[in-house]
Amino acid sequence: MINAIRGMNDILPPETRLWQTVEHTLRQVIQHFGYQEIRVPLVEKTELFKRSIGEATDIVEKEMYTFLDRNNESLTLRPEGTASCVRAGIEHGLFHNQIQRLWYMGPYFRYERPQKGRCRQFHQCGAEVFGIDTPDIDAELILLTASILEKLGLKDHVVLQLNSLGSPLARLNYRTELTRYLSEQHAHLDADSQRRLETNPLRILDSKNPEMKELIANAPKLLNYLDPDSEQHFSKLQSYLSSQGIAYTLNPCLVRGLDYYTKTVFEWVTDELGAQGTVCAGGRYDGLVEQLGGKPTPALGFGLGLERALLLIQQIQKTLPSIAPHIYFITDSEDAFTDALRIAAPLRDSWRVLVHCGGGSIKNQFKKADKSGATIALVLGEQERAHHTITLKFLREEIPQLTLLQTALLAYLQQKLSYA
Repeated sequence: MINAIRGMNDILPPETRLWQTVEHTLRQVIQHFGYQEIRVPLVEKTELFKRSIGEATDIVEKEMYTFLDRNNESLTLRPEGTASCVRAGIEHGLFHNQIQRLWYMGPYFRYERPQKGRCRQFHQCGAEVFGIDTPDIDAELILLTASILEKLGLKDHVVLQLNSLGSPLARLNYRTELTRYLSEQHAHLDADSQRRLETNPLRILDSKNPEMKELIANAPKLLNYLDPDSEQHFSKLQSYLSSQGIAYTLNPCLVRGLDYYTKTVFEWVTDELGAQGTVCAGGRYDGLVEQLGGKPTPALGFGLGLERALLLIQQIQKTLPSIAPHIYFITDSEDAFTDALRIAAPLRDSWRVLVHCGGGSIKNQFKKADKSGATIALVLGEQERAHHTITLKFLREEIPQLTLLQTALLAYLQQKLSYA
């Protein structure tokens, strides 16, 4: 027996119905904000992620699915969406004196320890904006994420955390001061932080080790090292969010796990999913387009993890959406089956309709109709065909069985059944 790869999960009914509902909501909200969909390959050249994410990050060092193809070229299953989006924009000339609001959704891959809310094949919905350097677009992007979380019913279960990483020069000055402080505390750093001290000291601030909590709390704060432009940008962003009633908390330890971020970074976090508390996150990366070979282009974006959002939704709602058919069609002959296919076709514009296949007695078909969870059984037998009628039996309510002309069926169902 061949099983699925660990951390790459099958998604089965009825859970797929919940996925479809969430995906539909995401598409609708993002498109209503004026964003356009972009679709990029699952596989990219490895160098793209090394140059964008940073060679000293956990993703590049330990988590990427990388392999040599038949031309001996190093390729990688995409571990995140931003780098591919930037690569596509540069390659196809999308950033030349243009503003782009793009979004995408699909699977991504990281080799990490599978656990609740964290898979090796995971799914994200993301959006990226290119060509605007003012804080108004930072505010709009965060408002977009707030709207998504509200439509998904999660707004009261998450908290917005906000920080600014400043300009590259400001962060470099801060890194020097942080490294000095952490070096003095070297004996108190855990093994992972001692390694990061040499490669990416800012990531130490994001340590989840409770024994490091006090040490991190006493570390220099990046907000105290911001350059004037970043400080003004961050202040204006907070003003915009406050004017729209978006509550947030400042988290000076919020640095994100990717090297390309500048200025604004944010996360929507929850305390209802254990250690995997980040549901949606993003920020600015004004230098990335130039870093990957394009012209200097301000940019920002976010990613929302579908697995974590779905876990939170299921934890709140406790039940999955129904995938049961609204209507189950029962017939007693091949001719009746053929007619049932014709009658069912227009009904499927509004409802889920299951026409019985595989033969069997009327009694047996009724058992299967009941087991399917359908609301109504439609019966088309010899007598109904002779009189151009159809019989309706309500399976979930105490409503008498009735027979209608086939031409009156659609209008009757529109009164009795809610739409799919």
